[in-house]
Amino acid sequence: MTEKFWSKQAIQELVKEQKFESVEQIQATLKDMFKDVLEATLKAELDSQLDYAPYDHNKETKNSRNGYGKKTVHTEYGDIQIKVPRDRFGEFEPVVIKKNQTNVTGIEDQITALYAKGVSTRDIQDHLQGLYGIEVSPTLISNVTNKIMPVIKEWHNRPLQPTYAVVFLDAIHFKVKQDGAIVNKAAYMVIGVDLDGNKDVLGIWIGENESAKFWMSVLNDLKNRGVQDILLVCVDNLTGFSQAISACYPKTDIQKCIVHQIRNSVRYVSYKDLKRVTADLKPIYKAATEEAALLELDRFEETWGEKYPLIVKSWRQNWDELSTFFMYPAELRKLIYTTNMIEGYHRQLRKVTKGKSIFPNDESLLKMLYLATMDVVRKWTGRVQNWGQILLQLTVCYPDRVQVR
Repeated sequence: MTEKFWSKQAIQELVKEQKFESVEQIQATLKDMFKDVLEATLKAELDSQLDYAPYDHNKETKNSRNGYGKKTVHTEYGDIQIKVPRDRFGEFEPVVIKKNQTNVTGIEDQITALYAKGVSTRDIQDHLQGLYGIEVSPTLISNVTNKIMPVIKEWHNRPLQPTYAVVFLDAIHFKVKQDGAIVNKAAYMVIGVDLDGNKDVLGIWIGENESAKFWMSVLNDLKNRGVQDILLVCVDNLTGFSQAISACYPKTDIQKCIVHQIRNSVRYVSYKDLKRVTADLKPIYKAATEEAALLELDRFEETWGEKYPLIVKSWRQNWDELSTFFMYPAELRKLIYTTNMIEGYHRQLRKVTKGKSIFPNDESLLKMLYLATMDVVRKWTGRVQNWGQILLQLTVCYPDRVQVR
């Protein structure tokens, strides 16, 4: 169960440390890991039933923890002897592994796997009841999934590559309960493409509504985790975004998302003009060169400038960062002129979170986003398309910052 949530780097470090020489050694290590998680889950169950923390002298129940008993269970990794926590009154009834149950094959990752798919707590209860005859409480489900919080912390603090070719920044918004009220929270997401053309989610940060100030703290966190240089950052049109990036990474080029710019532009347009305006904007960002694009912008202003002056004003004010992609060849332009890469990732997260209209707290939101992210990242097995050609172009554009190995 635990190995699914390890970062690639953590797995690599484990392999380097253990120096495996056979499949049997790997299985033995997984067996030990599973034993630890199984015992932690049983402790979570007892915590849930007693409803008080260890050493809490203000507990309301007279019952208490009373050491451990031993039990041998059959698992996918073979027979494992585990410690089962006991209570003083003998009232503890484990549900993930019942008192007389000795076979846990196939049960161990059910709760977390279902939670990762966005299945509601009620449906998880129904699933385990129907399939295994196990009755679990919402509190137990929360306690079991809380056991991955240290794994999330380790993943979030892992060292990163010193240089990233492209980094995409964007946020996705959710409703979360806080201090008795329902508030809007932003989940700040960062996807990085390294110099080998591999993409990865570098982190997830939960904060208040999206702001440039919070983005600056995210960028500083990346720097503290070892990111020394970013060649290109792709962002939406949030006010103050560029200043935050320049403060942390002054040499980084910024590309504002063309799609976001178009969306902002058509907000001012009446429905009867919508098709014509969007059609007249297209030659601007589809032009072969920046000079040709500026000519198309002049033509657009001649046609629409009097009726929609705010559109022209917005494109001209943001031009320096809308036109960055013109500096690069076609293969790289396709990658950076929109934030499609991170928006595709967001769509996958939305599929998982759509069943949760309101999250009970930040941790609940973070757990679900992390588990869904691990599912997405596992599918990112190949390099960015045409990466070899893109890397050669980057060595020309950034000769002092990119070295071909």
